[in-house]
Amino acid sequence: MSKGSNIHNKVIRVLVVDDSAYVRKVITYMLSRSPFIEVVGTARDGTEALEMVERLNPDVITLDLIMPNLDGIGFLKEQMKRKPIPVVIVSIASESGELAIEALNAGAVDFIQKPTALATEKIYEIANELIEKVKNASVASLPKLERIISTEPEKVTLEKPIKKGKIDIVVIGASTGGPQALRYVISKIPPNFPVPIAMVLHMPIGYTELFAQKLDEISQLEVIEAKEGDLVIPGRVLLAPAGRHLKLQKREDGLIVAHLDSKPFDTLHKPSVDVLFESAGEIFGNRVLGVIMTGMGNDGLRGASFIKSKGGIILTESEETCIVYGMPRSVEEAGISDKSIPLYNITEEIINIVMEV
Repeated sequence: MSKGSNIHNKVIRVLVVDDSAYVRKVITYMLSRSPFIEVVGTARDGTEALEMVERLNPDVITLDLIMPNLDGIGFLKEQMKRKPIPVVIVSIASESGELAIEALNAGAVDFIQKPTALATEKIYEIANELIEKVKNASVASLPKLERIISTEPEKVTLEKPIKKGKIDIVVIGASTGGPQALRYVISKIPPNFPVPIAMVLHMPIGYTELFAQKLDEISQLEVIEAKEGDLVIPGRVLLAPAGRHLKLQKREDGLIVAHLDSKPFDTLHKPSVDVLFESAGEIFGNRVLGVIMTGMGNDGLRGASFIKSKGGIILTESEETCIVYGMPRSVEEAGISDKSIPLYNITEEIINIVMEV
């Protein structure tokens, strides 16, 4: 299934919220290029947006974060209390990076980076991505998202050391709904976890380093945005940086390190789950555990197939907890998932498989 296909039988009604009249006008124009989207209203701040949501009942909201009166976070928290609606954040990383992560934790489904704070035509560059993200958000499960962000995961503590069995690395891929899901899974992994973890999350450039820092604060492991040459070692979680593929490489001394690459150029996403999974399969053969979590499209299907062909193991997040059941569905329907499990049991399942001899 191609990204965003066969999922819209009705027109998606959108409310655009931004304090810039120019940005409201441009976002309205860009979204109106899609026959599947109708902009039903625009608002200048969170206070006006709350009133318009009540009146217009939109399917999706695009939301700026830095606004006068009631800002984006304030609006988001109040709207989620009143009636959860899928929200796509449209913001500038340099001004609102921390706020964007806070917005995801408060219930935003996805976000996209404005290319500039200025009223210039540069903002038109995000047109196609914005349309896709609004479409994806329209099929996101808000009850599942609410449940995930309101459930505080219990940390797993194991008295005895975990002995490494037949797995040498865990690789994880996620997209829409992934920030909330990864927070849940990574925060539960015990400090004595015996193998490294590498992850791809589809995020705009400017956010992955900050997201890794936020994960590191709640994790018992070290979580970092991967840099060229970083050692792939137990106790460490590497997150692929936005805009570069994360590959694993073996050095001459036998150590495994992170390699960042612009190639392949023809992937829908950069970083790509497929690229990480394939490089893990090349290096570790049948000693790879791949996990595909919530997200639209099928990034990870090819990589998961490769890991399976090498004799590795693939887990998928079940539809029961996926904010968007796209990526896991593609792997499940291809018959290459060894087990489909809800988010709440993924960490325990990963530990069990890693401990198996």
